[in-house]
Amino acid sequence: MAQQLGVSSLHWLFTSETETRALERQGLMRRIGCQFHWDNRGYEDFDHFLSTFSSAKRKQVRRERRRVAEAWIRFRLLSGHEISDQEWATFHQLYCDTFDKRGGIPTLSLGFFREIGRTLADHCLLVLAYHRGEIVAAAFDLVGARSLYGRHWGCFSDFHSLHFETCYYQGLELCIQRGLSRFEPGAQGEHKISRGFLPTPTWSAHWIADNGLREAIGHFLKRERDGMRDYLSRMHERSPYKAST
Repeated sequence: MAQQLGVSSLHWLFTSETETRALERQGLMRRIGCQFHWDNRGYEDFDHFLSTFSSAKRKQVRRERRRVAEAWIRFRLLSGHEISDQEWATFHQLYCDTFDKRGGIPTLSLGFFREIGRTLADHCLLVLAYHRGEIVAAAFDLVGARSLYGRHWGCFSDFHSLHFETCYYQGLELCIQRGLSRFEPGAQGEHKISRGFLPTPTWSAHWIADNGLREAIGHFLKRERDGMRDYLSRMHERSPYKAST
C-alpha cells in the first residue's frame, strides 16, 4: 500500500518483539529504544513494594512522600464518569501550560478529553493534587486491562517531590490495589529508575522508499542498536532493588 500510494516511508511503532521479527522478515528495519517500566511482583501494598528496595533508595522514596504530605497536599483519583466539566477544564489548562513551558504544541483539545472521559470512562484516570482546597497539579493516565499508562501532567505551583507523587507514587499504589501488572509512565526520564521503574527495550520497524536513504539509515540504526544495548545494561546497574530481588 505504501508503494502504491507513493509515500516516502512506513513506520510501525511500539511493536512487540514477535511483531518486529515478522516485519524484519518483510524487509523493514528494526529500531530499539528504551522506556522505564514497573512490573508488579505480587506486592501486597506500597510498603511491601518498598521493602524490595535498598535501604538508601527506600528512605529516599519515603522522604519524598513525606515532603508532599507535610505540605498538606491531598489527592483525589477520579475515573472518567466522576470528572466534572470544570475539573477537565482545569486539567486541560495544566496540560497546555506544560507544553507552553517546554516550547511544545498542545495538540489535544478540551473537547477531546471530555469526550474520552464520557466514552472511555473506565479507562480514564485523573490524579488531582489539592492544596488548601485548590487544584495545584494533575496527571492524566489511561487504564488498560493489565496496565496503567501515564500520559500527561502539569502543575500550577512548585512543591517538593510533587511530580513524583502525582505521576508515579499515586499510580503505583493504584496498580497494587487493583492488581495491575505493569505501569508505563511515559517516555524518557532516568530519574524514574530510583523510583522502581526499570529500563525496558521498545521496538519499532521502518520502511524507507529511497534506496540511498534506506542504506544510510540502516547503517545508523546498526550503530544505534549497539549503543542502546550498552545503555540498557548501564541503566540496569542503577536499579534501586536489592540484589536478591
